[in-house]
Amino acid sequence: MVGGGLEIRELECFLVVAEELHFGRASERLYVSQSRVSQLIAALERRVGARLVERTSRRVALTPLGVDFRAALVPAYGALRAAVEEARAAARGMAGRLRIGFQAPWVGALMETVTDFQDRFPEVEVELAELPLSDPFGAVRRGEVDTAVVMLPVLEKDLVLGPVFSRQRHRLALSVRHPLAGVGAAGKLTAEDLATVPLISAAGPAPEYWREVQAPTRTPGGRPVPRGPVVRTLQEGLSLTAAGRGGMLLCGTTGEYHRRDDIVYLPVGDLPASALGLVWRRDHETARIREFARGLAERAGRARRVEGVERMAG
Repeated sequence: MVGGGLEIRELECFLVVAEELHFGRASERLYVSQSRVSQLIAALERRVGARLVERTSRRVALTPLGVDFRAALVPAYGALRAAVEEARAAARGMAGRLRIGFQAPWVGALMETVTDFQDRFPEVEVELAELPLSDPFGAVRRGEVDTAVVMLPVLEKDLVLGPVFSRQRHRLALSVRHPLAGVGAAGKLTAEDLATVPLISAAGPAPEYWREVQAPTRTPGGRPVPRGPVVRTLQEGLSLTAAGRGGMLLCGTTGEYHRRDDIVYLPVGDLPASALGLVWRRDHETARIREFARGLAERAGRARRVEGVERMAG
């Protein structure tokens, strides 16, 4: 039963009748007799205190109150069914598949979280998929992955932003032959220096606010930043960087992971820190996603505490 003495079966019967507008078809869908359908509708109408369904020998129709009642009931009933299904799934355990997409190198807290998760839930099959640089959110929206680790910022209303981790200074990737390579190595590179470097940026459906952080069009002082080539993958960008076609702003982890002799990764002192975050669809949150997010948050918090102690000791 639900609030006010209402029976779930009465609500379900009303919604089926409202959809079919035919007592015979409603009875077939509910696996009950037509007389039972009539009884359930009548009981609901007594509880509400007014007619919800008009029935004649020729047609079935909702009353104006019935139309309003259905509109209010559908989302609430859907949420109730989803809660019941989720409880059933939890009762059956965590068995299933968790598909994780990633844009950044699979290192640190992320790798440790996956290992911990697989140890705790061996019944879950974990799959990993690399996301294109040009489309951080597409695979999540299309259901190709359940959750994804992406570079911030994330301002998508249909996505949940979970744990944020790996906050590091932005690094500018440049060819070792670039005039700024020596300046940056001395620790003097600033965001205003970006005005002298064509920035390589991501193509594709990535939102404009996201691309602006990865490849800003102006320095903090307002100077325009020249546009470099547009790429779809990180490897394309790094190859063009090594060839001297421009520079790329990357998170610190990416720079450390993709070390190569023909590229230098220079910290940019006065840009906001880069960060990674775990995202998933707001309408597709599962127990597996929540457990993985919880484990990642714990790992990231532990890493931040260790870094804080090390900075104090230093």
